[in-house]
Amino acid sequence: MAVMLALYQPDIPQNAGTMLRACACLGVEAAIIEPAGFPVTDRHFRRSGMDYLDQVAISRHASFAAFELWRAEAGRRLVLLTTKAAQPYVDFAYRPGDILM
Repeated sequence: MAVMLALYQPDIPQNAGTMLRACACLGVEAAIIEPAGFPVTDRHFRRSGMDYLDQVAISRHASFAAFELWRAEAGRRLVLLTTKAAQPYVDFAYRPGDILM
C-alpha cells in the first residue's frame, strides 16, 4: 500500500495543483478533504492546466468526518506534519499506507 498525501480543506488552487503534480511524479496517492476554497472536480482541474490528473489517484471526501471513517475502515495511519514538531520528519518511522497531512 502506497503512502498518501492528504490536503485538508485546500483553499489555494495553485498550491493544491503543485501538491497533486508532486503526487503524480512520485507515484503517491492523494486525498482532498472538503470543503475546498475552489471547485475540486476533474473538469475544473483540467481547465486550470492540470493535465496530469490521469497519473494520480485522488480520493475526495466531503468532510473530515467522512475522511476519518474511510481512513479507519482502510486501517491507515494518519501522520500529521508541522514545522513545530519535536521530531524531524527524516527521523520518523513511516510505514506503507501512511497518510501524510
